[in-house]
Amino acid sequence: MSSTTTAAGGPSGEPGSKPSGGKPIAYRHDLDGLRGLAIALVAIFHVWFGRVSGGVDVFLTLSGYFFVASLLKHVTATNPSTATWREALNPWPRLSRLLRRLLPALYLVLAGVVLLCWQLMPSTRLGPLGQEVIASALYYQNYLLALNSQNYGAATSAASPMQHLWSMSMQGQFFFATLFAALALGGLLKFAARFDRRFGDPKTIRVIFGVCLLAVALLSFAWANYRHAVNQPVNYYDTLARLWEPLAGALLAIWMPKLVMSRAVRNTLTIVALLLIITSGWWIQGVQEYPGALALVPAGSTLLIIWTGSAATRPATAPAIDVHDNRDVNGLMAQPSMMWLGNIAYSLYLIHWPLLIFFLTWRIKDKATFAEGTAILAVSVLLAWLVTRYVETPLRAGRGLDFSKQYRRILVVGLVIVTIVAGTTSAVWVQRQKNLHVDTMNLDPRLYPGGLAFLWGVPAPHVPPQPELGAAYMDRGPTWDNPPNQKITSWNDDTVRVGVFGDTTATRTIAVAGGSHADMWIPALDVLGRKHHFRVTTYVKVGCALVKTHVFKWYGKERPDCNRWAAKVMKQLAQDKPDVVFTNSTRPTEEEDHRPGDYVPHDYVEIFDDFTARGQKVIAMRDTPWTHLENDWNPPECLATGRKPQVCGVKQSVALAPTDPAKTIAAQFPGITFLDYTKAVCQDGYCPAIVGNILVYRDTHHFTATFARSLAPALEKDLRKSLHWW
Repeated sequence: MSSTTTAAGGPSGEPGSKPSGGKPIAYRHDLDGLRGLAIALVAIFHVWFGRVSGGVDVFLTLSGYFFVASLLKHVTATNPSTATWREALNPWPRLSRLLRRLLPALYLVLAGVVLLCWQLMPSTRLGPLGQEVIASALYYQNYLLALNSQNYGAATSAASPMQHLWSMSMQGQFFFATLFAALALGGLLKFAARFDRRFGDPKTIRVIFGVCLLAVALLSFAWANYRHAVNQPVNYYDTLARLWEPLAGALLAIWMPKLVMSRAVRNTLTIVALLLIITSGWWIQGVQEYPGALALVPAGSTLLIIWTGSAATRPATAPAIDVHDNRDVNGLMAQPSMMWLGNIAYSLYLIHWPLLIFFLTWRIKDKATFAEGTAILAVSVLLAWLVTRYVETPLRAGRGLDFSKQYRRILVVGLVIVTIVAGTTSAVWVQRQKNLHVDTMNLDPRLYPGGLAFLWGVPAPHVPPQPELGAAYMDRGPTWDNPPNQKITSWNDDTVRVGVFGDTTATRTIAVAGGSHADMWIPALDVLGRKHHFRVTTYVKVGCALVKTHVFKWYGKERPDCNRWAAKVMKQLAQDKPDVVFTNSTRPTEEEDHRPGDYVPHDYVEIFDDFTARGQKVIAMRDTPWTHLENDWNPPECLATGRKPQVCGVKQSVALAPTDPAKTIAAQFPGITFLDYTKAVCQDGYCPAIVGNILVYRDTHHFTATFARSLAPALEKDLRKSLHWW
């Protein structure tokens, strides 16, 4: 077998393709083995360790290497005038091969995902999951996830079974865009060659391709590193930020450096590259770092393995890669077991993640044990082999093998039917979610006492709870109105957006300042403001609070925008001079403290000092019990599975300190009224998901607006005692 040169077939890595010179190019079996290693890392790190490995980055780099090499070969071969324009520009032959390679297994897995979602997932999740099915089928799942900023790190029962398909969408976008860009560039070169023969020279074509790809790759790499510091959750899924990885492989296919090395040197470099790929999942936090500069570790290691196994690093008289030669590391990578794993890599990637998520959902747990993980991996491998053998191969290979024409027809019809059923079901789920709405402004307090049932002992008759479980996530305050009317500042934004609610013409003002946990009290204050004629102005930001020195983190990245925003808010409040500032007094203890409960952060004390120095009157509310401190379910989803409110909340001892921590500082701040409504949420040591026939939480730690409004009478009583306004 002769050594491989720069091109190694199309995306499926078919052997026997020929360069313009006509000499067959040897198939790189070691790269099949590398694919096998990559999928093993992806699956093992997901199932056993709940982490991201560098496996996906290996796949991206290999995809670019194979695909662009094939496109370059096509453009070079169709440049001469003997090739027709139809042959040069028609995308369908390559596009149809891509579709046959990618869609059957994907659509079959998505159909299975829809079935299992219907069987296992809470009804509250079907709408969003339906959106993801459609997004995955149409190859924009990565941007849907970027919009939702889902954490792709550790797998839990609350994760999406299609979350891993972001990389399939990204690769599909890369294949599609690169195919049409390459054909367009090839057409321009073919036209230019009519007037200048140099544009028909394979070397010139290679240089032009390389320069174009290099420019895009550098821009993508710069964009990835810039966005890494700005918005890493979105950056992780962004195709523009990821493009440099497959383009790095493409550049190696176009220009393979020639440097003859001894076997020992080649083996050493290959071993180092393999070790970096294998271990990178341990010492690089992929979700926090990729596709920034640290993604060069798995991507660069892949390039190194491609290069060391190529003919460019071997003497002309050296033998090709030999799987029977234990002295050649690339040959060891081409062992049958690794090649077999590489052959089922696509189906295994599609299957292992949803199988893990559905198992965790079924067992109501966040992690699989080693034995459970082993079983999941074994079943995933078996299913992947079946899908590869009986779905992928017959439709990709066409005639021959062991599959009749009738079998392929039945298979196609079956896939079309399950795709239509799954797509229709998903569309119904999405439409059902769109039709949901919250209408709880005028609930009868005799039927729906909410927090007053616990706080004041108001009887709660047996009636269906409000709001509907599926609409709970929508039950938020008025600051969350759609842009441009949204008055809560978003992520990575330090703009102060002031909203005005309550009696907007009143002269007395209560200013709500802080994060979303201060914001969630606005519905109650809005009701009281209209009743007692005071304005409610808002200075709120998601995932933030009034802090001075503490820097919040999101996806492991520091968010200084929160500090900038808080400083601006404090300055704005000094200018606006509201009568009262309403904010929070506590928050849950940090994870690194390894203890339950809540506390008063040092920054809050500093902010209270500033308010006191100004003579500013303050109302400070103790934070809510956060349910995810005990389990990963959010209460609406937990209730949707049929579980009781008494198991879908959180133990009071887990979420809250035995007494309000603000009591320890109350004497320091006589001008601050500290409020604690724990008794409205928790009873007998537990904080349930429903109190007084009202759903307490819209997610794992925010009150529904309906529940907040139910506490308006209690807040009215406390404000009257503190402010003497009525």
